[in-house]
Amino acid sequence: MRDAEPNRPSWAARFEDRGRAALESRLRRRGWRAAVMPHVGYGGDGWVRVLARVVLVPPAWSGAERDDGRGWRRFVTTAATRVPVTVRLGSHTHRVVSGREGYVDERLASDLEPGWATATYSVDDSDPVEARVRVVGPETTLGLVSDIDDTVIETMLPRPLVAFRNAFLTREIDRRPVPGMAELYAEITAAHPDIFAVYLSTGAWNTAVPLTAFLARHGYPPGPLLLTDWGPTPDGWFRSGPAHKRAQLAALFTELPRLRWLLVGDDGQHDPDLYAEAAEAAPEKVLGVAFRQVSLAQQVVYGHLTSPQLSGSRTVHSPVSARDGYGLRDALRARGILLGD
Repeated sequence: MRDAEPNRPSWAARFEDRGRAALESRLRRRGWRAAVMPHVGYGGDGWVRVLARVVLVPPAWSGAERDDGRGWRRFVTTAATRVPVTVRLGSHTHRVVSGREGYVDERLASDLEPGWATATYSVDDSDPVEARVRVVGPETTLGLVSDIDDTVIETMLPRPLVAFRNAFLTREIDRRPVPGMAELYAEITAAHPDIFAVYLSTGAWNTAVPLTAFLARHGYPPGPLLLTDWGPTPDGWFRSGPAHKRAQLAALFTELPRLRWLLVGDDGQHDPDLYAEAAEAAPEKVLGVAFRQVSLAQQVVYGHLTSPQLSGSRTVHSPVSARDGYGLRDALRARGILLGD
């Protein structure tokens, strides 16, 4: 039995793929069609990373329909795989194909000007839809990487029933922000108006629409969300959250080499280790590191009572930590990071 274990994840992925293909075929026979759900993208000089998902929608569906914020509804969508998608970025037009789970994640040529711009997505069966794109120009020098769960939004992930409620039952409008974090990010943005903000989380892409609404409603700076997909993969039953964050940090550092980054997370799970790795691997890329402290009960469930400390190059700020955004603001002010360059 032990020898069969390595085959179980790929079996799970194949089983999921067969089930999805059968459901997709049945829904298409009933008149369901493909539609693009675009997400905020980002880019640099001559390129844009486009992020979207292709799903099946009923015949009467219109682009004006929106997620009502009720969590469980977001996890019953049916992905549309291998669907050609036309992406327009300025004068450039590209043809890409949705992958497993219907996702589109591509780096494409673009001539969009720095700042906020628009990407247009279309599939054969639906009207074109637009999504915002942040093109980072040469004048931008600071980036902000922010975790989401228990960093900007109260999630209480160590408590499984609460986490289930938040993900599947609670409406976006009922979620609570972490005190002071929006004010902290507002002060950072005031000091660096052209800052490039990115929200990096192990949360599911299904939650992108309500998360974006939550961030906007509470005054957080706009920026792309880099989320992941829940469920079986070719290599395992579930995607690795740390691997996802590690890969995205490395990509951001490489794609936008002129930026220095302020890394903000919480000290409950993997952020301290991941941010330490990133800072030690590229100390010149990191301006500072800040952690929101989770409760003692959460730390016990996570399996540690103290957060790892960054070590190595003296060009890297040792991390600051506090219970909320107000404390982090004071700590970063004391370091001169909010106004630093």
